[in-house]
Amino acid sequence: MSGPLTGVRVVELAGLGPAPFAGMMLADAGADVIRIDRSERAAYPPVETPHADLLNRGRRSVAVDLKHPEGVSLVLRLVERADGLMEGFRPGVAERLGVGPETCLRRNPSLVYGRMTGWGQSGPMARAAGHDIDYIALAGALGQIGRAGEKPVPPLNLVGDFGGGGMLLAFGMLAGILSARQSGEGQVVDAAMVDGAASLMTMTYMFRASGLWKDERGTNVLDTGAHFYEVYETSDGGYIGVGAIEPQFYAELIRLLGLADEDLPKQMDRGAWPMMKERFAAAFAARTREEWEFVFEGTDACAAPVLSAAEAPLHPHNLHRGTFTEVAGVVQPAPAPRFSRTPGSIRRPPPNPGQHGDEALGDWGLGPQEIRKLRDSGAIV
Repeated sequence: MSGPLTGVRVVELAGLGPAPFAGMMLADAGADVIRIDRSERAAYPPVETPHADLLNRGRRSVAVDLKHPEGVSLVLRLVERADGLMEGFRPGVAERLGVGPETCLRRNPSLVYGRMTGWGQSGPMARAAGHDIDYIALAGALGQIGRAGEKPVPPLNLVGDFGGGGMLLAFGMLAGILSARQSGEGQVVDAAMVDGAASLMTMTYMFRASGLWKDERGTNVLDTGAHFYEVYETSDGGYIGVGAIEPQFYAELIRLLGLADEDLPKQMDRGAWPMMKERFAAAFAARTREEWEFVFEGTDACAAPVLSAAEAPLHPHNLHRGTFTEVAGVVQPAPAPRFSRTPGSIRRPPPNPGQHGDEALGDWGLGPQEIRKLRDSGAIV
């Protein structure tokens, strides 16, 4: 095993999306994350073919019946040996199952108990259903994304589920574990996607307070309002992403586009931005994406080809960096960030529910007879 989190133990109560992403990040960095899957999802004999859900990679799965008293007792025994526990239920569900934070912290006062929800553990909307698009809408993020005169465009589910959700849950877990190791006292991490998405908007709020950001969508430097921060179509139907904000980078872009000899308006003349978009569009439409890629490669023009999910793993820079990897025949993003002394790794492909019951529980201190008794009782499958 390798990674800076080697020796850290986390119990993950199975969920969807952001909480598993946090578990993936911790496991990629070396933590021993044991995933507690629902017993009804398990197959016997265990399925050996890797599961398709890449967010669950790097962990071992135990299928537990949390409605069985001995299943609950098992989770609490694991909590006694853990640095952290993560769950992604609606508020109150973990308490009803008997594995809420008060119960777990009584068993292990230094435990960090991570809770992943959309709206948070409190507030008038705390118990309401929702998805990424709803959380980023309320956070003020979705309303800023899109072109002028058009409706907002959801940025996949990157901002709420993963950036504002799972990423900040992983950060919260690590911050809590560091604090617990110094103080001996655990705590609850209330990670809400609406809070996290709002946090990601900090720079936008800074621009707004400074008078540099208009509330009208698609009229600002970073929201496609500016001609130098935009996507342009090439002659073959491809696209180039342009982000030449600084004056020296903008000058390089102008030069490589072949426009240096033209009498152009100043870069920050907002009134000229629509006209300059048309001028840039005409220039980019004169060549293919590959031709423009050759022109811009290695320059400071801040222009790059827009790659598909199939193309990105094959780009020379990504190949050199190892940005993508292949595990069990599946191409996927490699662990990030990079660590010089304790590199992270994908230790195993995604588990099938219950696939590693004996192995994982044995490593966490349970004997063969105890495991057999749990299986005979139906507490685990």
